[in-house]
Parts: sequence; C-alpha cells; structure tokens
Amino acid sequence: MSTAKDLMTTKFHALRPDMSVADAVKSFKEASENEERKVFGIMVTDRHSRLVGMLSMYDILLYLRPKHVHIWGMMDDIEAEGLMDQACERLKSIRVADIMTPDVITVTSDTHLMVVLDLMIKKHIRRVPVVEGEKIKGIIYISTLFYHLLARVKS
Repeated sequence: MSTAKDLMTTKFHALRPDMSVADAVKSFKEASENEERKVFGIMVTDRHSRLVGMLSMYDILLYLRPKHVHIWGMMDDIEAEGLMDQACERLKSIRVADIMTPDVITVTSDTHLMVVLDLMIKKHIRRVPVVEGEKIKGIIYISTLFYHLLARVKS
C-alpha cells in the first residue's frame, strides 16, 4: 500500500451547506455511533454530491467560544454562566456554510501516502478527501495513516 486509494475509506458521511449546525452536530453524533471510530470532521457536499467544504469539530467549538475572549482576557476573567446554553441555542440558526472550511485540501487516488502525510503535517489537517475531478472517491484519516505506518515498523 502506497497510494491514497490503498488506504482511503470509501464509506463516509456528508452534510449539506444549508443544514443548521445543530443538525450537523446530530449528524456527528450519529456518524460516531455507526462507525468504529469517532467522527470529528465531515465533508460538505452540494446537491450534486460535489465537495464544497469541510466541517470539523474544531469549527463548531471555535464558533461556540465567545468571539471577544481575546479582548476580554482569559475565560476565567468573565462571567461564563449561561454562555454555553446561549451558544448552543445559536447553533439552530447558523448554517453549516457559515462556519465550514470552504477551501478543502484534497488528493487524488494515486497520490503517494508520504505526500498525504506531508500535507497533513504541514497544513495541520486530520482528514483529506480523495477526489477524481468533481467526484468524491473516499477520505483518508490521519489515524488510519498513522496505524498503517505503525504496522510497517519492524520490531
């Protein structure tokens, strides 16, 4: 195994850009319950199943965090009671398209795994969609790549 097609999973989940983030959170939960791994990022596709973005757990948590905390100081400098409930309530009116990452780094099926590894490290990403033209073929998770490399280490 040395290319993306050898390691990618072809079973993946997708969100729509017009979904509420609250519904996306439910999709994360359902996806994690139905997978052998926790799902921390899901591709966003248009109605033609073309990749238009990626929504990660980090994107959602970043949105939940008060925007002006860098001005206020540390979180323990402010009254935090009720902030989580208010932020979670806002998730109902925010759309996936509002907070997703629109410029997704992708690879093709024939991309060497060392190139995938290099991209993941340099760009600080944990999942990379595998595409051919406008068609999504699969996705590679950093954990899958890591354990693949571990299996190749000889004792």
